[in-house]
Amino acid sequence: MLENYLPIIIFISVAAVLGVLMLLLGFLFGKGDKSDAKLSPYECGFEEFEDARIPFDVRYYLVAILFIIFDLEIAFLFPWAIALKEIGITGLIAMVIFLLVLVVGFIYEWNKGALEWD
Repeated sequence: MLENYLPIIIFISVAAVLGVLMLLLGFLFGKGDKSDAKLSPYECGFEEFEDARIPFDVRYYLVAILFIIFDLEIAFLFPWAIALKEIGITGLIAMVIFLLVLVVGFIYEWNKGALEWD
């Protein structure tokens, strides 16, 4: 039974050894120059202007979620386009329904003003 798990054990062992080895090499051969600019938190290319603990506006998260939804739509379109010959008219109809649902959702959020930033 151990022979069934041996490739997995070898893979995990090699990955762990390589990970530790890369960390050690970076620590040993890295310059390690610690300047104030390097140690400061990155704030989108400009200095911070308020406390980091203030709550974000809900619209920020809404735009992020909408981006993820429509990005996933594109991720579903590529395999569909590649397999269009094999899936035939049934796949075409299913994808048209999928796109119609997404377009209706997009029109709804546009009408509700979810895409307005003000």
